[in-house]
Amino acid sequence: MRKTLAIVSYSIESVNSYYAQIKALFSKNIIVNKIAMDDMKTIKSIDTDVVLVPSYDMFEKIRKYIKKDIDIIFANRTIPRSGLQKIMGIEKDSEVIVIDESPEMTEQMISVIYQLGVRHISLESYWAVKKQNISEKPIIVLGQSDHLPSYAKNIINIGNSLLDFNTIIDIGIKFDLIHMLNRQDISRSYVEVESANFGLEEILGMLNSRESQLDILLQTIDAGVIGINPAGNIFLCNENAEKIIGLTEDDVINKNGIELFPRIPFKHVLKTLESIEEKIIIIHGEYVVVSVSPLVHSNKPYGAVAIMRKYKDTEKKQHKIRKQLVGKGHVAKYQFNDIMGKGSAINKSKSIAKRMANSNSSILITGETGTGKELFAQAIHNSSPRKNYPFVAVNCGAFPESLLESELFGYEEGAFTGARKGGKPGLFELAHNGTLFLDEIAEIPMNLQVKLLRVLQEKEVVRLGGDSIINVDFRVIAATNKNLKSMVNEGKFREDLYYRLNVLPLKIPPLRNRKEDILFLFEETKKQFNGNFVLTEKAKELLLSHNWDGNVRELINCVEYLVNLDLKIIDAKDLPFEYEENTDSEMDIQIQREIMIEFLETTGDDLRKYIFVLEELKKAYIDNRRLGRRSIHKKAKLNGIFLSEQETRRMLIELEKLQMVKVNKGRAGTVITKEGLNILEYIRLG
Repeated sequence: MRKTLAIVSYSIESVNSYYAQIKALFSKNIIVNKIAMDDMKTIKSIDTDVVLVPSYDMFEKIRKYIKKDIDIIFANRTIPRSGLQKIMGIEKDSEVIVIDESPEMTEQMISVIYQLGVRHISLESYWAVKKQNISEKPIIVLGQSDHLPSYAKNIINIGNSLLDFNTIIDIGIKFDLIHMLNRQDISRSYVEVESANFGLEEILGMLNSRESQLDILLQTIDAGVIGINPAGNIFLCNENAEKIIGLTEDDVINKNGIELFPRIPFKHVLKTLESIEEKIIIIHGEYVVVSVSPLVHSNKPYGAVAIMRKYKDTEKKQHKIRKQLVGKGHVAKYQFNDIMGKGSAINKSKSIAKRMANSNSSILITGETGTGKELFAQAIHNSSPRKNYPFVAVNCGAFPESLLESELFGYEEGAFTGARKGGKPGLFELAHNGTLFLDEIAEIPMNLQVKLLRVLQEKEVVRLGGDSIINVDFRVIAATNKNLKSMVNEGKFREDLYYRLNVLPLKIPPLRNRKEDILFLFEETKKQFNGNFVLTEKAKELLLSHNWDGNVRELINCVEYLVNLDLKIIDAKDLPFEYEENTDSEMDIQIQREIMIEFLETTGDDLRKYIFVLEELKKAYIDNRRLGRRSIHKKAKLNGIFLSEQETRRMLIELEKLQMVKVNKGRAGTVITKEGLNILEYIRLG
């Protein structure tokens, strides 16, 4: 139950001034009754826990209304800083009259003003001088005074008096609220108060400085701290503790911590004076790691202190320490926004990958070299529930088998010659709660494939040279530029591991199938390299028709090369791959047509077959596809044209010699050139 305080003074203005100070410091923890002298006509008694009066004279006037067991506080008063500044501005050697609410209070206020350093004027009490001698003199008045004479001319109102620091402290002690003052710097909170208690103000400043330093320390440590005294009452609770226990400092200070938090082993520590290290308890349904230590000085117990952390926060801290131990941070840098492209092919892959991110299943990313498989893996991790944990990447083709095994599984001290002292955690451990990215998974040796499969199935790992089972929880994303299914059929990759990895397949399209992205990516990459050049139309055409075997990586290298050429205009001949000058502007199409007709006549081949092949290649070009000789053979058969695969191959070779098509290696297919398109159009018009 809150205690009550009665503020009694001559005027309601001064009562309100004291009330404002007390409320600002102690908030709603004190019930305050305000009583002015005019109110005493209707009040029969003052029934509060404490009465605050400004003078002994006032106390005598109200003594008969106060019960004997009520505490009395005589207020030490001072003036506002602004009031002192007004007094310091009075002309030197002036004789000044001071008017307060009573003769006694006036004498006390004159002493305060002198103590505040006023020496350039003489002060006299209004009650001690002859009234006829004050009409021309400056008059200092505190607030609204009923005693101010009507004939006064030079009036200096310095505002209502204020409670000095020692009175504030007396109130805090009387109401057992001194802890509220400990949390704030009184002298800084009340810069408008000009204290006459210099010694107390200095001590308060020192104490508040120490208190501030302690408070900063308590708020900066990454744990909750609760301190209790020998009786079990809480005297300390920092912000992190508030978050864990779900209560504020005001809710728990001076409450019994043993009763309030029975799961925290305060009672045992106070009884035995022995520390308890890292005990796991449950608070509000969450696991909390708590350590409790006794506070002992000179063999005398002073209480106990509990250090608390949420278990999940402890795990995060362990991950940070693990990163530091290996000397590098396993962090995914890229988001889906970093994957550039506006074409349907790449955006379809991004859309699928975003949906996969919410799952916990294994992902197998396939795509040619340079398509951005790791970029996708990092983006998936950063969009997944594991984003706050490590992203650990390992290139399975970059290590010999023995070294790859030690990297993945880790090892104990002395496991092999050259093993690091103290051992080393493996990448499986470092990826705990996060994502393990296995790049070039097709290169992992068969012997390790068996061990990898077991870790993925059991989520357990044993370090090399060790016998302890370490539980791990990670999501695996694998990537390859090879056909794993074919490798399974050839016995070069384990089928069970393939299906364990290929739960969620993700294909990344090659750049040659993203023609609408080529120039866009080129310009975006040029900005990143601060390139200052422009492309000719011929250069753009060559970029679009280039095969891009190295995909986006090759495009980036191309841009970097051109930036270093330091040319303002880039033509087709400046590009870093083979280029044959376009002959359309130099060779008359009629001559080239005649060359082709002459060729057909000499070989005896049917012109209709060549036109069919060119038309099918044109359709594929428009649809952003590439045709192989098998596809052309099948389409010819459907159209009633007899054209074997071997004959198709020979025709494509001849057309390439005439610069009408470009035959690519492997499965990349054949594409019609600009020359081929022009000749086809000319023949059809002819």
